[in-house]
Amino acid sequence: MPSAYYLDELSLEQTASRTFMVDDAAINAFADVSTDHNPVHVDEDFAKASPFKGRIAHGMLMGAYISATLAGELPGQGAIYVSQTLNFKRAVRPGDEATVIVTITDIDPKSGHVTLSTKVLVRNKTFVDGTAVVIAPKRPV
Repeated sequence: MPSAYYLDELSLEQTASRTFMVDDAAINAFADVSTDHNPVHVDEDFAKASPFKGRIAHGMLMGAYISATLAGELPGQGAIYVSQTLNFKRAVRPGDEATVIVTITDIDPKSGHVTLSTKVLVRNKTFVDGTAVVIAPKRPV
């Protein structure tokens, strides 16, 4: 699979996926980069008393994994984010393996905008879903 698709190489229902291990290192690195040190993410004792009964990953870490899949798989390098919706359905926990699946649902050849459904699955269940719009790179003339 190429590291980038040009707009004219994309098709409806084209799909790509990437799997990520949601481990302590990823959660702590995201907390440091984002400065989101909410104890429900980084403090097990605090999180045990929460409605989740234990630590959960940042929701936006899943957003970052979606971004990585769009940039690394489909459309790939050179894609520019326009928008993203995220619906959090279940909490992702440390030790979960998260699989991001992106599927093209619309292509606007004039603007270069490509709409994709986005999902994060854990144990074959949808934990996050939404819609992304990106500008796909056009073939050089």
